[in-house]
Amino acid sequence: MEMPRDPRHDVLFEPVSFGPKTTRNRFWATSHSSGYPDRPGTHASFRAMKAEGGWGVVCTGFCSIHPESDEYPWTSSRLWDEGDVVNLAHLTEEIHKHDSLAGVQLWYNGMHSPRYESREAARGPSGLPSNVFPERNVYAAWASEDDIRALINMYVLAARRAEEAGFDIVEISGGDTTVPLQFLETRYNKRTDKYGGSFENRARFYIELMTAVKKAVGDRLAVTTRFEVDTINGEHRIKHFDEGLRFLELMNKEGVVDLWSVKIGDYEEWGEDAGSSRFRKPNWAAPFVAGARDLVDVPVVSNGRLTSPDDMVGAINSGQCDLIGAARPSIADPFLPNKISEGRSDEIRECIGCNMCVSRMQQQALMYCTQNPTTGEEYRRGWHPEDAGTSPEPSTVLVVGAGPAGMEAALTLGRRGHEVHLRDSAEALGGHWRDVSRYPRCKEYGRLITYREVMLGKYSNVSVQLGVPEMTAQDVLDYGAEKVIIATGSHWSPVGLGAETHEALESVDADLPNVLTPEQVMADKPIPGEKVVVLDGDGHFTGFAMAEIAADLGKQTTIVTNTHDIFEYSKYTMEMPNNKRAMYEKGITFLRNHWAIGYE
Repeated sequence: MEMPRDPRHDVLFEPVSFGPKTTRNRFWATSHSSGYPDRPGTHASFRAMKAEGGWGVVCTGFCSIHPESDEYPWTSSRLWDEGDVVNLAHLTEEIHKHDSLAGVQLWYNGMHSPRYESREAARGPSGLPSNVFPERNVYAAWASEDDIRALINMYVLAARRAEEAGFDIVEISGGDTTVPLQFLETRYNKRTDKYGGSFENRARFYIELMTAVKKAVGDRLAVTTRFEVDTINGEHRIKHFDEGLRFLELMNKEGVVDLWSVKIGDYEEWGEDAGSSRFRKPNWAAPFVAGARDLVDVPVVSNGRLTSPDDMVGAINSGQCDLIGAARPSIADPFLPNKISEGRSDEIRECIGCNMCVSRMQQQALMYCTQNPTTGEEYRRGWHPEDAGTSPEPSTVLVVGAGPAGMEAALTLGRRGHEVHLRDSAEALGGHWRDVSRYPRCKEYGRLITYREVMLGKYSNVSVQLGVPEMTAQDVLDYGAEKVIIATGSHWSPVGLGAETHEALESVDADLPNVLTPEQVMADKPIPGEKVVVLDGDGHFTGFAMAEIAADLGKQTTIVTNTHDIFEYSKYTMEMPNNKRAMYEKGITFLRNHWAIGYE
């Protein structure tokens, strides 16, 4: 039900002008990967859903400008030729249907591009191999001044194709260690000519690039750049308080940038830019981007998982930025702006910061979202995050189990008009996820439950029955519902069953006092003894949580895993460095490539 908008949030709906364009509000859905670009219908529908949900600007993911920047096996948008224009024209048409501006991020990654499809040689400031992907044996050739002019022309041609495809905004990627940043950083730039050495020389390529693109399309398209104001990783890199802010001042004098999108953390430290909620609070990058807006004469977009309307307003009113940049929050709830505008902030499907979206990109797979199950299915299945449709034949449905799956099923069925009975023997909603949200560092994961609990309360045709006796098969049959959904989930193995052997471990039984499952730990079963071994066959966050709980109790704790590294899956969620850092701080030791055969 639409309510009056909270007047505190009015500032978020003011238009902002930059270059020849004006966006209807301050919501900017930033560039992010999805895995969808080779599926034009899926990609267009996914991005257009954000426009329908009220985002004033909707950007693509990174868009390769030339075969030299072929990112395969990662899937990216491309502007190599006219065929790519046709694909992306469909995307911009879908975005424009909802009066949003369409932006494209122009990307040339040089030494870091695998180029497995094109097999073309990349160019860069120096002839160096990739430090990000050393196992892929990729590198860039040293670019002569003729090569540099050719590189700049690649961007110009891509910008013109972007205009032909209907984009309103071209964003030059100067983050994630793309080639403009490679020229700027002394780690990558070893030149001694006019493009190397001094700060001004290292900035020359970036400035000439922006100048050329501005000259080519700047009277019709907004020409923007996404810049790493602090790379967060040691010497010879960009520091906010030094060359980061100096570069903003230097480029601002040229008058060729219509808007800045500022961020932190380069390709190696993407886990800081896309910091998970287990290690980074919303808007944690604020101190690093502080001062950027004061140094430029054009609007600034700030990034860093701003998830709540009050935090967004705070970022605007404090002078941190002019527009709210969001990738993960726009995935979790494409309708976040509309909900704020309509006084429905309690209905926001707030990002939990788990980084499962990021993990899929890291595996060269199709993105999904823990909070928003419709992500990526807008086209193929016709799923909509807010409109589940109306059933032509409403029926009575019993849903057994009120964990995340049962709650989502009950909510979707309720939206369709069915009479839904959601039952669980527990006294509260959430199932196993209640335990997860109480793990160390996982409080924000509880938003998965909170959103669905709020929404279920808005449907009179959904009956939530908690603290009821567990149902047998006969109880289900006797209940009398026309349809039944069993959503009772699963439990951790009490006998140590794992991927290594597919067998129970000898003498391992969670009924014994010295053997515990995560569920038992969260139910306060005592952890006896002074030494604790955590058998981690999950590789994500549960093993770490159990180890941290034990270590905080003063136990000498060791993690044993059958994988090549501890918390193996966390390399995809970009949490592994912080996981290891926290582990060392807690004195937790580990043993990799091992497993147990039993307990004695």
